[in-house]
Amino acid sequence: MADKANVLKESPSQTAGPYVHIGCTPNFSGMAMYGGDLGASMKTGPVKGQEITFCGTVFDGAGEALTDAMIEIWQPDAAGLFASANEVRGTADAHFTGWGRSPGDMVTGEFRFETVKPGRVAMPDGRLQAPHITLWIVARGINIGLQTRAYFEDEAEANAADPLLSAIADRGRVPTLMARAEGSGVYRFDVHIQGPRETIFFDI
Repeated sequence: MADKANVLKESPSQTAGPYVHIGCTPNFSGMAMYGGDLGASMKTGPVKGQEITFCGTVFDGAGEALTDAMIEIWQPDAAGLFASANEVRGTADAHFTGWGRSPGDMVTGEFRFETVKPGRVAMPDGRLQAPHITLWIVARGINIGLQTRAYFEDEAEANAADPLLSAIADRGRVPTLMARAEGSGVYRFDVHIQGPRETIFFDI
């Protein structure tokens, strides 16, 4: 008689919330915690380069703003250097963390970061990437955090030479990765989870 296979059943998948704000941004949620929410400020002093406001809204497939989304961003400083112990190309701006976390506004869904316009970073083969910000998005209903990039629409020459942008076969979807300038120093990057304007997400 054959032995029964010892196979475990898959546990139910779980999404990020509705309590993601309480756990990750307690001060935003009204639970006063000492020192403020992690990632709320990316600048710890005078920074180098162009200071910008990076903002946007996460929309669902019906075009409705998600008011319970949380966004994290990673980026290099204005010189293209990361605030990391693994950075060997130089010394990153000591007053810039390179990482931020923002909850979506509970009414409009808008996220907002006060940051700097990132410099270019080389691929392992030496090809330069265009300036970009990496985003990680979680919200109720999203089982696995979504990862994407925001490039800058006004960096046309660098974007044209970017290895990742150049590899996208459906050229009509490239604009979904572009942050557009809105006034002096403000860039807007809206994220569409589904639908005809769906943002490109990366499997990383």
